Amino acid sequence: AAAIIHQEIIPGGWYWSTALKRGEALRIDQGEGGSTVALVAWNATDTSERLNLVDTVKVQWTTAPGKGRVIFSDMGRVMFSLIEDSSGAHDCLMGGSTAASNATKYPGVKTRNTRDNLVLVAGKLGLERRDIPAILNLFAPVRVDDDGGFHWRGKLSNSGDYAELRAEMDMIVGFSNCPHPLDPDPVYAPQPVTVTRFRAAAPAVDDLARTATAEALRGFENNAAMLA
Repeated sequence: AAAIIHQEIIPGGWYWSTALKRGEALRIDQGEGGSTVALVAWNATDTSERLNLVDTVKVQWTTAPGKGRVIFSDMGRVMFSLIEDSSGAHDCLMGGSTAASNATKYPGVKTRNTRDNLVLVAGKLGLERRDIPAILNLFAPVRVDDDGGFHWRGKLSNSGDYAELRAEMDMIVGFSNCPHPLDPDPVYAPQPVTVTRFRAAAPAVDDLARTATAEALRGFENNAAMLA
């Protein structure tokens, strides 16, 4: 069984951050409420290196990361390997909610939003608003149609879904647990999610994330050069 290091319940509407060592992993459990979890990350030793979803999408030819895919930094290195995933419904394109988008979507209701949550995460780490990278939305079934429009396909995501991300470098990871901008539910009622930090099994020689694409292989080679 995996060695659990820490477990945190993030209440609906709130945020959290944690340090993550290379070889550790995070399991994010959606729970029964159908929550979307926004994730950002920085290299723990050099926070100018951060999550880069543009390269993640571009070099792997997919806007919908799933098991066996990797998440790149803006320096061409691999930050995360997606080692387990019951959903396959994750969004690299839309970003998160803001005070303005929530005011339009939930008029007259006091809410929290992903943008402000991540500003708070960054501030507690000594970072600024400009240091926040584009976010990865977990459990967000967004798809792009032939005309380039974004659509919420709720049937792709189910209560109880989970994802496991293995750290490929030492990182600081931030989370926000707020509804996705495209979530059609007119009621602001985000539910708690559980994040478990654990020691991941060492990757095998034929580890899917390391062998799925030539681009991932190059990313891991860049990681090895950093660690040399």
